[in-house]
Amino acid sequence: MNQTPSLTRRDFARRTISALGLVVAGFDLKAGAENSTRHRFLCCDYQGNKVAIISADGSVEWEFATQTPQDCWFLPNGNILFCYRNGAKEVSRDKQVVWEYKAPAAAECHSCQPLPNGNVLVAECGLSRLVEAGRDGQMAKEIKVASEAENMGHQFRGTRQTADGHYWVCLMDEKKIEELSPAGALLRTIPVDGYPHAAIQLPDGHLLVTLGTAAKVIELDQDLKIVWQLDENEVPGNPLRLPAGPAASWANNRRLSKSRAISEWSGNSPTTPGSRP
Repeated sequence: MNQTPSLTRRDFARRTISALGLVVAGFDLKAGAENSTRHRFLCCDYQGNKVAIISADGSVEWEFATQTPQDCWFLPNGNILFCYRNGAKEVSRDKQVVWEYKAPAAAECHSCQPLPNGNVLVAECGLSRLVEAGRDGQMAKEIKVASEAENMGHQFRGTRQTADGHYWVCLMDEKKIEELSPAGALLRTIPVDGYPHAAIQLPDGHLLVTLGTAAKVIELDQDLKIVWQLDENEVPGNPLRLPAGPAASWANNRRLSKSRAISEWSGNSPTTPGSRP
């Protein structure tokens, strides 16, 4: 069995900022790295069991140890929200846990989102459900999701609620994305050519999707036609390995041909096919 290599702190910072340094100010990504703009960012080190803030120069500015985190947010109050294997936490910059949702033991949590009403959306693999957790750390709402995943640990990845209250769910193991109503009714199913890790609705209604081991990112229009795509070897010196997400469109750069930020799961080895965090 192939072993996934461990990453040193320096390697983690270097490889992660390399994966995320794909925002190009005014140029196509093929134009060259000399025109790139780098940013300070928050990320999850799934294999390294930590959440970290990476400075624009690639150094680790802040980190917090947690089991297999896979989604994280800067909150307006300066705290960090993230999900980990057994739930979700909000942590202050001095590393105090100020809020926590603990999922049932049978669940694996790979996605979270702070909601406008103060709740936190958590997708629970294994239990086939989405949960909105209240500020008391208890379940305030449950949305059941029909799933035929063979590997329940790979059931869900990126899940988001949009301004209309709809839920966009990546059913990774089934290679599809579903849109659900606020009550959980299935509105539509979008099959994709890969294992979707994130599906982000853009301001123009398009959908930006990362496809994991397919090593590509696509943008779909309202008719589900691909209008933008980033392939494995398109960026010189930065081949995609496992683009995971979240993926984001930089609001002020929508006119640019290749202006997106893509995060990768840096712990995956090119010699480990089929390994999907």
